[in-house]
Amino acid sequence: MKLEIARSLFLLAALATATVAVAAWEQPRPGVISASDVSERCPLPRVVKPQVQAQPDHDLLLFLFGMSQGLRGQG
Repeated sequence: MKLEIARSLFLLAALATATVAVAAWEQPRPGVISASDVSERCPLPRVVKPQVQAQPDHDLLLFLFGMSQGLRGQG
């Protein structure tokens, strides 16, 4: 097979692959979700038990603060 034919077949295959990839790439557009849409998107069970209020772990917060301070330079 000639080099020109092989190059053109390779180019055609690359363009076909890129076209299929672009056609398959589907990203949702950003949108605003209102409170009325929540019931349609994620229906809650009829009996919802109240959740216990979560308390932050102060040791973990202090650790994360120390780690973020350690990432800074000494200057």
